[in-house]
Amino acid sequence: MSFNLDEESLRQIVRGVIREMNGVGGQKSCGCANKGAPAIISSSSSQGKGIFTDVASAVNAAYEGYRQLCKGGMEARKKIIDIVKAMTVVNAKEWGVFEYNETKIGKLDHKIGKLEIVKLVPGVEWIRPDAYSGDHGIMLEEYTPYGVIGAITPVTHSIPTIAGNIVNMVAAGNAIVFNPHPGGVKSAVKAVSAYNEEIEKQLGIKNLICCIANPSLESFDAICKNDLVSIMCITGGPAVVNAAMKSGKKSICAGPGNPPVIVDDTVDVNKAASDIIAGGCFDNNLLCIGEKEIFVLESVADKFMRALDSQGAVKIGGSTLDRLTDAVFSKKDGHYALKRDLVGKDPYVLGESAGISVSQSSPMLYAEVDANHPFVIEEQMMPMIPVVVVKSFEEALAGAVRAEHGYKHSAIIHSMNVGRMTEMARALNTTLFVKNGPSTCGLGLGGEGYLSYSIATATGEGISNPKTFTRRRRCVMVDNLNIF
Repeated sequence: MSFNLDEESLRQIVRGVIREMNGVGGQKSCGCANKGAPAIISSSSSQGKGIFTDVASAVNAAYEGYRQLCKGGMEARKKIIDIVKAMTVVNAKEWGVFEYNETKIGKLDHKIGKLEIVKLVPGVEWIRPDAYSGDHGIMLEEYTPYGVIGAITPVTHSIPTIAGNIVNMVAAGNAIVFNPHPGGVKSAVKAVSAYNEEIEKQLGIKNLICCIANPSLESFDAICKNDLVSIMCITGGPAVVNAAMKSGKKSICAGPGNPPVIVDDTVDVNKAASDIIAGGCFDNNLLCIGEKEIFVLESVADKFMRALDSQGAVKIGGSTLDRLTDAVFSKKDGHYALKRDLVGKDPYVLGESAGISVSQSSPMLYAEVDANHPFVIEEQMMPMIPVVVVKSFEEALAGAVRAEHGYKHSAIIHSMNVGRMTEMARALNTTLFVKNGPSTCGLGLGGEGYLSYSIATATGEGISNPKTFTRRRRCVMVDNLNIF
């Protein structure tokens, strides 16, 4: 396969990607938070059960796994998905604890919860052909696999993203090579090895799911360039997306987000506060869809903040807010950049950094700020949500558009005014738009829809499902088999 970049240009982009994966520099990223972990395996190219230190060996093994899956047909896909879902639920506590101890971000019970709900990710039931019949015969359009998919996964949801991707991608008939975030690589290796062992035991298919045990610049580079890798699935910031789309391959990219919330004067502010805490503080706000900043109308602002207080949120301001801001962000050349050390940490830890004592039971911190504060403008992925008081819905909408940066990721509104909902939907044009509920409702958790941990905002596919990872192919029979 030919490439759009010369060798050195590609390597320059990939260096930026790996810096982002390791939490170096100021790039925004939906899925990067921790410093890179050291390689955990370094002896031979294959460690068995789908774990490799050499990309070429991993991709070749995955391609052979894909060929085996093709022979097994749809029944093999169904069986593998059942295995992955069942194992993820059964091991949710053990794997959740393991991932929490490795990454040291988020909330333990939510780590476990994210694994328990993998069973909700759609599978082969989505791979149904579309048929048409008319005067000139019949037509059948089928959803067929690509082959081997190269996937970059985040530290924020290491095993859940891997498990969800496996369900979607294997339902579509593909094999996968995962290049996990270095901060969650041990968790990735643990789960992938276990999945492969059970799949081989029950179906005899080996290495359908492969994982690079020592993810690095070289491994990302090699996956991008390997001819047997047909498409890429990426979760990360602009540098990751840029590198993937310039690799010469089709790329399905989940980019950064900074979801704004509008609370107007037509709603029950107690419910709005409850919903915002439920969504924005889930796993300490590591979800890329989570509520990141609030714009509330002046007429209900005091009542809304009292509602936050009544549900355990802690308001900060003045020098306390200044100290926390300095702890969270660095400033260079007039721009703020996330330091990442406090990403996904508990509110009481944030309080310690700000010089105050916060109860360990408190779900979040909040602060009344102006629309230019770095907590509003920068995606920070922690349970400290800024509140901007505005005089009108128009001012709230303008602030939300500015804070969202045109990422087209997610947005939330609490309003009973359908006209305002419509206006916000058109102005932000986000992939997810939730009305009158927590952000998590956008993933079918308390709202209608389906679950996925890969949301392709940058390339437009939206919340991924099995069809996302297929080629659409048409078969036509002319002037025959149309019976009417």
